[in-house]
Amino acid sequence: MKKSGLVTYGKVYKIRGERANASQDLIAVEEPLQIRLEYVYKEAWHEKNLMVTMRSPGHDFDLAMGFLFAEGIIQGEKDILWMRYCEKVKKEEQGNVLVVRLADGLDFDSQVLDRNFYTHSSCGVCGKTAIDAVQAKLEKIRPGDNKKMSYQTLFTLQDAALVNQTGFKYTGGLHAASLFDSDGNLILLREDVGRHNALDKLVGAALREGMSLQKDRIVVLSGRVSFEMVQKAVRAGIPMLAAAGAPTNLSVDLAEDKGLTLIGFLKKDRFNIYTHAGRIMDSG
Repeated sequence: MKKSGLVTYGKVYKIRGERANASQDLIAVEEPLQIRLEYVYKEAWHEKNLMVTMRSPGHDFDLAMGFLFAEGIIQGEKDILWMRYCEKVKKEEQGNVLVVRLADGLDFDSQVLDRNFYTHSSCGVCGKTAIDAVQAKLEKIRPGDNKKMSYQTLFTLQDAALVNQTGFKYTGGLHAASLFDSDGNLILLREDVGRHNALDKLVGAALREGMSLQKDRIVVLSGRVSFEMVQKAVRAGIPMLAAAGAPTNLSVDLAEDKGLTLIGFLKKDRFNIYTHAGRIMDSG
C-alpha cells in the first residue's frame, strides 16, 4: 500500500447484493511511533525509550507534548528543549522515532518513567492502584465564571466537527477531538486512529500554540468516554467534555469528583448530561 499522511489507497472488494467489484479505496493509515525521552538525572544525561503507540502519522510533536503533559512529566512547552525525529534508524522506521529532550533541571517524578507505556489505539490505564494514583494527582476544575452553553449550541457541535474531519470523511476510520468556544465556534481539531491520541494531539497543539483550554471551552470527542479520556481533560483544565458515545461509570465518577461537566450521546437533537449540569443553559 502507498502511504500518504492520514490515508492511503488499497485494493478492496465491494459487495453489493450478489455482485462483487474490485476497486481502489481509501484506508486510514496506522503506524507505530516510538518516543524517546532525554533528561538529566543526578547531573548526567539519560535516554529512555518511553513509549510506543499506534497512531495516525502527522502532528507527532503535538501528540508527544500532549502525552507528556497528561502524564505530569511536563507542565508546558517551556519544559521541552527540542523535539526531532531520530535519523539513525532503519528505513522503515524513518519518521516513526521521535526524540524529546527535556529542559535541564526539570523536576518530575522519575518513577513515572518506570511505567510500561506500550500502548495501542484503544489503550487505557489498568488496575485500581493506577486509577487511585491518577485521582490523587488531579486538581479539581474550578467552577469559575464560565459562560453557559445553550442546548441549541450543543446540538450543532457534532456536525461542525464532522465537516472538518477530513480523514474520517474519506475513510470512516479515524477519531477526532475538537475544541470549541461556548458560542460553538471551532477553534482546533485533531484526528487520529486512536481516541487517546486524538485528545493528546489536541491538548499538545493548544499548549504549543498558546491556546486556552479552560474558560468558556468545550472539547467534543467522536467516540465514547473512558476514564483516561476524562483524566486527560481534567489534567488540561477543560471544563466541559462532550462525546458522541457513552461514558463509562469510572469516567462519570472521576468527572463528578473533579468538577468536569460530562456530556454523552451528543446528537443533533439530544444529549445526556452526567455531571455538573450548571454549565449548561436550560433551553426554557
